[in-house]
Amino acid sequence: MTRLTTLDLSPLTRATIGFDRLFEQMDRNFANSASGGYPPYNIVQLNEDEYIITMAVAGFGLDDLQITKDNNVLTVEGTSPRKDDEESITFIHRGIASRSFKRQFTVAEYVEVESASLELGMLNIHLKRYIPEEKQPKKIAIKFNG
Repeated sequence: MTRLTTLDLSPLTRATIGFDRLFEQMDRNFANSASGGYPPYNIVQLNEDEYIITMAVAGFGLDDLQITKDNNVLTVEGTSPRKDDEESITFIHRGIASRSFKRQFTVAEYVEVESASLELGMLNIHLKRYIPEEKQPKKIAIKFNG
């Protein structure tokens, strides 16, 4: 019996920013999905060269978060905040996660972090692509030899 399945490529593309070389980055994308979806995030393309990653990090403060970029890998890490304070608290219901996380994104060449801000439990990371002048397309003049 033949079983029909569909291939959803969206999980493979959501962790790549600034380029569409999907299959060259497949191994990295599978590694990115190992974090199990926590914390949830959105990636928005503002224009051809600008992106914003928004992550829901409720309960994390500035001292609990770290953003690093090493070559083409952007890493966002959160250290579980204030575990000592929670030992004296009795939770009736606990729906807000406060576990540590490490989320990595593969970014294209020449993509840099413009800024990062934390507002109302949302971490916003503004990315922009800066292509060096020598790498930009050039128009070549055509001479008429007639």
